[in-house]
Amino acid sequence: MAPSKTRAIFLKSFPKGLPSPDQFELREIDLPALKDGEVLMRVIWMSVDPYMRGRMRPDIKSYIPPFTLEDPLDGGAVGEVVESKHDKFKPGDHIVGFQGGWREYAVVPGDGLTRVDAGIAPLSAYLGVLGMPGLTAWSGLTQILKPKEGETLFVSGAAGAVGSLVCQLGKLRGMRVVGSAGSPEKCEWLEKEAGVDVALNYRNYDSAGALTKALAAAAPKGVDCYFENVGGMHLEAALNCMAFHGRIALCGMIAMYNLSEPEPGPPNLVNMVARSLLAQGFIVSNYMHLAPQFAAEVAPLLAQGKVKFRESVYEGLEKAPEAFLGLFRGENIGKAVVRVGPDKV
Repeated sequence: MAPSKTRAIFLKSFPKGLPSPDQFELREIDLPALKDGEVLMRVIWMSVDPYMRGRMRPDIKSYIPPFTLEDPLDGGAVGEVVESKHDKFKPGDHIVGFQGGWREYAVVPGDGLTRVDAGIAPLSAYLGVLGMPGLTAWSGLTQILKPKEGETLFVSGAAGAVGSLVCQLGKLRGMRVVGSAGSPEKCEWLEKEAGVDVALNYRNYDSAGALTKALAAAAPKGVDCYFENVGGMHLEAALNCMAFHGRIALCGMIAMYNLSEPEPGPPNLVNMVARSLLAQGFIVSNYMHLAPQFAAEVAPLLAQGKVKFRESVYEGLEKAPEAFLGLFRGENIGKAVVRVGPDKV
């Protein structure tokens, strides 16, 4: 029997600076009646992602509508169809979509869902290496950086869901790869499992100048391609080390997301002129039309063990705020996911 209520997580107030746990609240709410074209999903896994912090700023115009205080938080989820009024889905199907997260059951439009196969990969992988972060990594690398064999790739946030795949796809294309991460454990995984040539623990460097020296030593021929996930001193160090005609894919700047006041930009932007650099910002929705091409490349690599992934798993919907806040404290290795319910009931 389909439930009439669900538990869901709401924001109690919009954060300034780093959000705090007491700004989130777990409530029980009524589920709306299912309309034509909709699906009732039992959420199995939900995603927490850095972009969600931007949705907590209602005063800033962005590419995605902000959260409200009246509705549950939302985001990517993998689940099982309980009821369906969409002709492509039936009860028991496993599905993934950009909506439905932060709750145990969700009524979502069927047109935004994709059926997934639990036999190909763990269901949680469709929120990471085979999902939005994976497509983000593949798109930024192939469509913006356009790497060439023998070039040097630098990736900040290299142990995260996006960065770790960028590193591995770069290595598979014959690149020298330098990654930056925030702990010895992350750096060890990058070098021993992901195959990164040099992993830099950025916490060992107290300034952009110190990080520049370490990056220059790791990339003696200069950085041809920089995949930006962090911002701040990482961007400054990268600009100091870029090779002529280098390319920069601006995916995210997590170091800036919780600032109460904006910081000045890097003081060395002039390097972009002198070195003829190309920098392009992007969001994954720019490349949704290439999702089949991404899946055709990455899914076989995953099956063959040529691409590896890590997850930081949090158990229970109640842990979702903790998982989200952990992103900004650097606690996750790979994709941070929350197990909301069992794979089968």
